[in-house]
Amino acid sequence: MTELAAVLFDMDGTLVDTEVLWWQTTEEIAAGLGYELTVADAPEVVGRAVEDTAAHLVRAAGTGDTEEVALALTGSFFQRVEQGAPMRPGAQRLLTALEAAGLPFALVSASPRVVVDSVVGGSLAHVPFAFTLSADDTTLTKPHPDPYRAAAERLGAAPEACVAVEDSPDGAASAEAAGCGVLVVPSLLPVPASPVRTFAPSLSEVTPATLRACLTAAAGV
Repeated sequence: MTELAAVLFDMDGTLVDTEVLWWQTTEEIAAGLGYELTVADAPEVVGRAVEDTAAHLVRAAGTGDTEEVALALTGSFFQRVEQGAPMRPGAQRLLTALEAAGLPFALVSASPRVVVDSVVGGSLAHVPFAFTLSADDTTLTKPHPDPYRAAAERLGAAPEACVAVEDSPDGAASAEAAGCGVLVVPSLLPVPASPVRTFAPSLSEVTPATLRACLTAAAGV
């Protein structure tokens, strides 16, 4: 059986409660383009890279420049995050348990570096991540496998020996495509089931043993 080498955490909606802030930001920018955001837009907003959401808003509104909209989204979201992003229930307990068990963990986010650094310098300043990886650190970000492959390589571990903790469909798809074990703790969007995905209602229910079991489940597929 493969031993658990490392845990790779998504940030927004998984460790910190920023998905609501991102939705508010997108609503604001969409309104400025004359477009009213609805739940039908959620798959193009939640868990997506800034550039993807910007392109969607420009298409939906029929106006605007994607690069300018992306800059506006990043700036507005950054301002909200700077005011504080609370940790998700159970996140601190799990991180403390992993540290006590000597299991390394890293942050793998689809947010821009400026946002990642703001959260890691604020709400997560006390967390001893091995490193943080942002959307700016790989050519392609989630749902592509590149972020999780890059994180595993940086840790010197095979993706198959890592478990990714995710809350969104794109994030889960990214981790699964990279070959990682996947633990899904849904936030705003439902995440489709998959033979290699394990689900938990909250991080409060997750222990190091839960994460090790994710590898066993994935290996059995």
